[in-house]
Amino acid sequence: MDSIPANRRFWNRISGGYQHRHDPQIGAAPRLWGTYAIADTHLNALGDVTGKRVLELGCGAGQWSRVLAAEGADVVGLDLSEAQLAAAAGAMGGARYPLVQGAAEHLPFAADSFDLVFCDYGGLSWAPPHLAVPEAARILRHGGRLVFNVASPWFEACYDEAAGRATTTLHQDYFGLDAIAEGEDAVSYQLTYGGWIKVLRGAGLVIDDLIEPRPEPAAANGYNQTDPPDWAHRWPAEMLWVTHKP
Repeated sequence: MDSIPANRRFWNRISGGYQHRHDPQIGAAPRLWGTYAIADTHLNALGDVTGKRVLELGCGAGQWSRVLAAEGADVVGLDLSEAQLAAAAGAMGGARYPLVQGAAEHLPFAADSFDLVFCDYGGLSWAPPHLAVPEAARILRHGGRLVFNVASPWFEACYDEAAGRATTTLHQDYFGLDAIAEGEDAVSYQLTYGGWIKVLRGAGLVIDDLIEPRPEPAAANGYNQTDPPDWAHRWPAEMLWVTHKP
């Protein structure tokens, strides 16, 4: 499925509203992961990026890229949407870094050119993983890492589209998770745990860790409704993969 044109149109249309709603959370403090804004100092997923060449794969308005550039990383922000890239350019501030328009399925970079490729939702949520993961692996140097956070299949299987929230009832088949219609022909992607393992290993990557971020019971989800409110404290809403290229 070629979802690139529709996803580009979708994000160009919603970029302004999305950044208005979510930038205060995404950019509230350095290195906040996921829909519950859990600090990387707690999860320890990225490590020291000083002097490393880093690609944010689906940078949006560059909240993560700005932070890592300020920490001394040689950052490149890539996004499919020119509206998102314009938001990133407008918010860049003193720590400058290049912005590139492109798709995660067809990365416009040479092989072995990055020490770290990462995303927090973004490229590996909005591109077919069986295409995007091998591309990320291709541009990593040996010893380089692919680190990314995506929705858990638990959350997707329990999401009630009619009610607009995750519940304690299974609503989708676990083994039927793949392409998810987001409206206007836009598509996001979701794999099972086994599906991710197969794709990552098939791209020649070594899985170092699978972190299941667990927010505190009263933590707010800035993107989705859940019933009960402490859903993600009881079941994994997200999965943060840490891998490397041997």
